[in-house]
Amino acid sequence: MSRYGPQIAALARRAERERAALEADGSDGEAAVDPSPDAADAYLREGAGQAIWLYVQARTGGRLVPFTEPELEALEDAMNRWLECYASCHGVSLEAEFTVREAAELLLETRNVIDTAQLLTCVPECRSW
Repeated sequence: MSRYGPQIAALARRAERERAALEADGSDGEAAVDPSPDAADAYLREGAGQAIWLYVQARTGGRLVPFTEPELEALEDAMNRWLECYASCHGVSLEAEFTVREAAELLLETRNVIDTAQLLTCVPECRSW
């Protein structure tokens, strides 16, 4: 296990809880969590962005930190669950299967997790003017 193992495990657990809460029906038949576009950015800042940044930190800064295969899978799954939550807030059903590496490369280019998510997911759809 890498030194990031506990952080990855915590991110993965939190992502699953967030996704389940978004999908769960409340007692009145509505989602247990408000899936509004306003909530979408929080899934990125507090979830996907943290997962992507952890990967960036492990791959930069002088020493490459090797992830075990289960750690990398858990990190990618967590990031993808949050991207699914983000898309759901915009009314889009998405089965995200992005690699954390491609997300990290986009984040380093854009320097903005919202732009990164939009480029990966195409959500919200870009409008031509």
